[in-house]
Amino acid sequence: MRLAWREALLAFRRAPLMSMLGVLTIAFSLFAFGLFGLVALNIRDALRAVEDRVEIRAFLVDGTSEDAIAALLGAVAAFPEVSDVGYVSPDSALARSREELAEFSDVFDAAVLPGSLEIRLREGQRDPAQVQAVADRVGTFPAVDDVRFGRDWVEKLYRVRTLAVGAGLGLGVVFALVAVIIIGSTIRMAVLARAREIEIMRLVGATNGFVRLPFLIEGALKGLLGGVCAALLTWGANRVISQSLFETSFFTPSQVTLGIVAGGVLGLLGSFLSVGRHLRAVWRDA
Repeated sequence: MRLAWREALLAFRRAPLMSMLGVLTIAFSLFAFGLFGLVALNIRDALRAVEDRVEIRAFLVDGTSEDAIAALLGAVAAFPEVSDVGYVSPDSALARSREELAEFSDVFDAAVLPGSLEIRLREGQRDPAQVQAVADRVGTFPAVDDVRFGRDWVEKLYRVRTLAVGAGLGLGVVFALVAVIIIGSTIRMAVLARAREIEIMRLVGATNGFVRLPFLIEGALKGLLGGVCAALLTWGANRVISQSLFETSFFTPSQVTLGIVAGGVLGLLGSFLSVGRHLRAVWRDA
């Protein structure tokens, strides 16, 4: 193992320009992956902020007593899907309407709005089927006159979220494959450059694992270094966007660390695939 590490580090010293070019190539491929991840992260946050506005409005029968309202609040709050429920009195509903629709304030001068319950659902419980199920259960209470939750809006939001998740997974796999191919190509050049040395090692009885290990370590190191560079580039791009266009979210430290480790894993995988194929070619031609 010590010899393998020495050989891997010597490869950087023997061809520093080629090694740096390989690291930069990997860095830019992972940078593209990082930018995509950044876009996906901010889309997820935006969708989550919109999902937080999903609520069910249950309008109450006129003249519902305070005791009946309190009992209804307790019953709805006990639903496992519900995170919060509150009562909006007719006066509060009228004041809110006048504030939110100030240009139509004269319409509300003589208006009388019914009292209602505002029901918010827990995260992960906001797909159309679950929202509909909660709305149906709330509608069975005698004190509830009507229940609304914007069915079309909730269904469209759910479709957008599903599409975003599917597209994110698909593009993520594509970018990962591109990174593996690029890393494999850089290791392939190193294998071809050392073909004569590999042939000599084969003649003196070196095992497959002994020959492969330095290249695997080299690939993993290039992947890690490329991951660090990609993380710095992605952070810089995020700062530029936040300062010049609009505020964006960035990865957490654990996500950045995971991304760098993923770069090392992709480097190891690319090296493994490339070394195995090209060593067989070198040994076959020897």
